[in-house]
Parts: sequence; C-alpha cells; structure tokens
Amino acid sequence: MSKIPTPHNQCVDKNLIAKVVLMPGDPLRAKYIADNFLTDVICFNSVRNVLGYTGYYKGKKISVMASGMGMPSIGIYSYELYSFYDVETIIRIGSAGSYSERLNVYDTVLVSKAFSESSYAKVAFNNRSKYQSPSKTINNKLINSAKKLNIELKEAIIHSSDVFYQANGERWKELNEKYLCEAVEMESFALFANAKYLKKKAACLLTISDSFITHVEISAEERQNNLNNMIKIALNLAKN
Repeated sequence: MSKIPTPHNQCVDKNLIAKVVLMPGDPLRAKYIADNFLTDVICFNSVRNVLGYTGYYKGKKISVMASGMGMPSIGIYSYELYSFYDVETIIRIGSAGSYSERLNVYDTVLVSKAFSESSYAKVAFNNRSKYQSPSKTINNKLINSAKKLNIELKEAIIHSSDVFYQANGERWKELNEKYLCEAVEMESFALFANAKYLKKKAACLLTISDSFITHVEISAEERQNNLNNMIKIALNLAKN
C-alpha cells in the first residue's frame, strides 16, 4: 500500500498534515489542544473517532492526532503518518502512573527509554530489544523548550504495558527494581520502534496522573483538560 487515504486516515492531501505531529491517546485531548492552542484549525481525520487536526501555533503549522489506546493502535496511526503522509516527527503526549517516589502527580516526564514485554517490535521488524529509545535530538530540544518555559522536566525510563488490569498487582515493584522503570503507560515502545525502523523521529512527554506508591490520582476530566505543561513544551519545540 502506497497511496492515501489509508484505512485509518481519511485525509486525501498529505500537505494538510504538518511535519511535526503531537499525538495524545485520547481524541478529546486532541480536540482540547486544537481548540485551546491552535488557530485556523481544520479537521483532517475523524475515522473511528480518532480525531486529527492541523492548525497554527505562533505562526507555525502543527498537527495533532489521537492515537487511541495501546501499542497496536499507536503503531498503526504513527506508521501511516510516517510512511504515507511524510511526517518527520511525532511527539506523544500522554498520562502515566508513577512507580517511583521521585515522580509525583502532575510532574512532567520526558521518556529517556521505554521498556516492554510486548512482542510488537519483534513481530513487526524483528527488533528483539526489550528497550526502545526516542530521538536524542528531539529529546534535547524538548529539554531546552522546558527550560525556556521554566517548566521542570524529569527524565525517566518508563514501562510500556500491554495491559491495564492484571492479576499481580505488585509487579510494578519488580519492574521498578529490575528494569529501572519509574512510570507506566501503554504506547511509547511501539512509537519508538516505528520511528527507528522508518528512520523518523519520535519522543514522548508524560504527565503523572496517579501513583502506585501514594495512591493519589487525578480525575479523567483533569487528565483530559489540565495537563498543559507537556502540551506547551511540545508546542514550543514544534514552532522552532
């Protein structure tokens, strides 16, 4: 397959999608970013409620598109953006649960590496590594972006999990101690694997929404609407 639209993106003009795409999991968060941060917005995709928008942030063309939940979902959408729409960089922006006393609710985290038990990279690309890494160039730019905005950014190895619920509720302790994972989400491993295979760029910013240690958590509405620091950091990078 080499033509557009793709099975998962109804956009028929690749020029409608920017070279840099911000990718939250939740379609409502994509809409929130488009409504509150971008101007002259168009919706380029609404297939299966996976919303995609393009607009302008301080004069720079930027796209934002939901990935859905889990590695198979972000694997599909990011692969199509990279391969068929000429996207160069995808920055995932999402929420995560903390495995570490160092990462507290509302902290902004830059993923330095993603560990996973997932077979995604092995099956897709014969990439057998249990760790997948983001673009060092993009991570450095995100660090500089956070400094300019005076936002504290904590780098961490995270766990990309295939499951949200599991029988062993204490396994996070092993993941923290053995694999040095300080937080958990469900998408970055696949995004990084796609970027590596396709020779593109990827990064991930997360906001801690709950803690396995303190059991503090924020509401679904707060996760959707109030995680602005990571959005600002990503947008500030994308406009430069």
